[in-house]
Amino acid sequence: MKDFKEFIPLLHSKADPVSYGVYPLSVHTIKKTTLFIAKSKEGKVIVSAGPSVNLVGEKIVIEGTEVVIGELNHENAKVLRALFPFTAPKKVLSAARTIGVGDRLGIAGPGHIRVFEKYDAYPVLAQQSVRELTLTNRTFEDVLDAATFAVFQEGYKKGYGADGDHLKTEKEVETALSLGFSMITLDCSEHMHNEFELMNKDELDRTYIRFDELEQKYLNKDFDIGEGLTVSFSEEEFKRMVMTYKDVLEFASFIYDKFFITGSYDADFEISIDETSTPTTPAEHFFIANELIARKVKFATLAPRFCGEFQKGVDYIGDTDQFERELKVHAAIARHFSYKLSLHSGSDKFRIFEIFGRITRGNFHVKTAGTNYLEAMKLVAMKDPAFYRKIHAFALTAFDEVTKYYHVTTDITRIPPVDTLDDQQLVKLFEHNDSRQLIHITYGPILNKKDENGSFVFKDALYALWNTYEQLYSELLFRHIGRHLHQLYRHCQN
Repeated sequence: MKDFKEFIPLLHSKADPVSYGVYPLSVHTIKKTTLFIAKSKEGKVIVSAGPSVNLVGEKIVIEGTEVVIGELNHENAKVLRALFPFTAPKKVLSAARTIGVGDRLGIAGPGHIRVFEKYDAYPVLAQQSVRELTLTNRTFEDVLDAATFAVFQEGYKKGYGADGDHLKTEKEVETALSLGFSMITLDCSEHMHNEFELMNKDELDRTYIRFDELEQKYLNKDFDIGEGLTVSFSEEEFKRMVMTYKDVLEFASFIYDKFFITGSYDADFEISIDETSTPTTPAEHFFIANELIARKVKFATLAPRFCGEFQKGVDYIGDTDQFERELKVHAAIARHFSYKLSLHSGSDKFRIFEIFGRITRGNFHVKTAGTNYLEAMKLVAMKDPAFYRKIHAFALTAFDEVTKYYHVTTDITRIPPVDTLDDQQLVKLFEHNDSRQLIHITYGPILNKKDENGSFVFKDALYALWNTYEQLYSELLFRHIGRHLHQLYRHCQN
């Protein structure tokens, strides 16, 4: 970066910010102080010039102007959120269309924002599960701060959400809400008793605990959900359902009553029941929603497990006709109770996006995440093939370790040895499911691998490369995530 004295013309005139290493859309003035983000080979800094706005960093005086040069850290992100409300997350799930675009690396925000300047969907820019935070050695603060700086850099004022994703405990929920996250996705998987889904009828009858009130409410009853559709419950289905989900209802009610009912936190609430061994039937969906509402639990979105397979980083695996038939009932249930359906593991599910957009009538929440990491790794293959070959070879050795975290059907024996591929063929690996999933799920070992001296083997060099090719990465994300929204919006064009 140039000497900061050279910023003086920018601060006192309409000089071109780009020539000073400044992101032009990041230039904002409040009262008599101008703030902006600037870039150097070493990374980015945030600068304020004028009376103090409490930015933390190196303080110097240039021609009588007080200048603070600070890091993009948590303290300065909090300053921005206080000064410029558009950099703080807000509740967005009440909008018709919302998309979660998790940023595993903390660098995807600018590319994501360009997509949402084209489409009317609201982004949830900060979206990370505890599992991903653990595997990347990041925190909820890191995730929210990266979104704040991206929004400030791009001058994006439409509004964005922040999702504490797949939270499983009271403590995790409290942590995210206390930091200002505007959405909580409650993962109820540890309170599901999936064993009842797999029992035969005799086993089920022996272990079933009677719930007289629920039996009277649901057995031999038809529930009209509108649109010419009804939901009913057989005795066996009812028993499985109650035993599988009874503790889910208790857990979700407890979390809602503790954190939401008092109004202490102004955040959206999503219920996730997609982490189960079998698809969620329409009857189960109706039962869960009906019982939560009876307990006065207010939620904006609910994520069932749909039929077929939603594996990481690859397209939908399953019968699209069956998916459409079942989705019609799930969507009718959501409309009946006035919330949106949420589609999890939505990265790259192009076979069903048009169906999902059309059947939900353009009211949906879709979560994508790791596909952003794949685009970042594809960039490595494009710009430094030799480096990518080393990463790929390491990923093969780490694959078995990470399969305990993800359900995939990857067969690494189908991936051609990279030493047999030329550089162009290397990039083509990102068009094949097995190699995509290999790279998708090995991000933890890749980012954390250290040598005998305690230095990162790949991480620092990766971030340096991504910093160099920041604009190209944004272009890759704009095309890839933009393709997701184009497909979801096709129902509007038909």
